[in-house]
Amino acid sequence: MNAAPSFALSDGHQRLQALVGAWRGVEEMSATQWAPAGTASAEAVGEADFGGLFVTQRYRQMRDGRESFAARNVFGFDQADGLTKMYAFDSMGFVPASPASGSWDGDRLVLERSSPRGAARITYILESQDSYRTELRFRPAGSETWQDMAKGAFSRVSSSSITL
Repeated sequence: MNAAPSFALSDGHQRLQALVGAWRGVEEMSATQWAPAGTASAEAVGEADFGGLFVTQRYRQMRDGRESFAARNVFGFDQADGLTKMYAFDSMGFVPASPASGSWDGDRLVLERSSPRGAARITYILESQDSYRTELRFRPAGSETWQDMAKGAFSRVSSSSITL
């Protein structure tokens, strides 16, 4: 059940609604310890839950006609610290000890998360109501250097969900 809150959503909650809908895109993958370089197609479906307090996102990446990576992300706005949070669960199987955390800078949402393996930074760049770009970077534990992992360009295919 998706009960509506009995109060108005904060600006932070409202900003997350930009990720709601069905999206398709192309990603340029850099060579990493997890996968070779190349091009991938991707789909993301974002849904507003609990009256917009959270946005849940299903993501699927395809390479060579097969699913190469999948994720379920839960975005929320933490009014206590004024930051956006994202819990990410994916087909690599690592359980997040904590959410990625960050904030908006204009039309850019930058989220970072650390783990024993290193730090990850995902950036969502809203270009219009119907398009956004993503940038995923990784900094291995013990390193000061950020490495590109993926860059994507997504277009809205529907303002409602589709089946992935």
